[in-house]
Amino acid sequence: MCHVCVTDAVKRRMLSRRDLFRASAATAAAATVGGAFMAPPALAQGARRVTDMTHLFSADFPTFGGVPGVEMRKDADFASDGYNLYTLTVNEHCGTHIDAPLHFSEDGLSVDELPLESLVVPLCVIDIRARAAEDRDTRVTPDDIRAWIAAHGEIPDNACVAMNSGWAAKVGTPEFRGADPARPGGLHFPGFHIEAAEMLIEETGARVLAVDTLSLDHGPSADFATHYAWLPSGRYGIECIAGLDEVPAAGATLMVGAPKLRGGTGGQARVIALH
Repeated sequence: MCHVCVTDAVKRRMLSRRDLFRASAATAAAATVGGAFMAPPALAQGARRVTDMTHLFSADFPTFGGVPGVEMRKDADFASDGYNLYTLTVNEHCGTHIDAPLHFSEDGLSVDELPLESLVVPLCVIDIRARAAEDRDTRVTPDDIRAWIAAHGEIPDNACVAMNSGWAAKVGTPEFRGADPARPGGLHFPGFHIEAAEMLIEETGARVLAVDTLSLDHGPSADFATHYAWLPSGRYGIECIAGLDEVPAAGATLMVGAPKLRGGTGGQARVIALH
């Protein structure tokens, strides 16, 4: 999600929690040696399948603001120079990408500061495709989380909780953004309800929210409440994730190739599931 315009009142309510982030990162570092972390046994087991959870990224990929998210300028050509080279101009928040805490907090962790152990995580997929087919403004609610827990057990610590709304199949069509002049509210696509985000923060050890849409908040959101609850808590988000139809609701491990860009508020990510 990018190009947002929020009120000063909302910004004033935003609390800086950088010290909390640093403490969390220090705890994670205690299990880290030489740039590697000690993975829990469940994450060390071999996988039978590897699934790409990343959309193909190009200037044609839909963005929240409706403008191309990447520009490629060719600075060298093999025919004349003996090699190919492009210069890229890229918006951090387009394609399959990360929202770092800094994206919606004054001084939260930047994308390069995310703890390594937060990039290899259990994956929990909440399927709302049937409801989203009837209501494109629907949201993941606490009841959806409770239903997932009833079916699959407690949400693991450090987990990524992902919304499968079926929206990945709409990439390349106007339905993905859902801009409709006949309907108020700007864009129309599913997201996480603020109450669901708060439940995950208060009652679980989940670390990541992932959506197959353009924003953690649903399209018509005017206050981006889910962003303002989730990201300033030191957690991060993944937007425009792909492949959720191909992974189980529980039991997969997500590997997030986060860009290591100093001071970045997010960036394109290669996301892979092992299951």
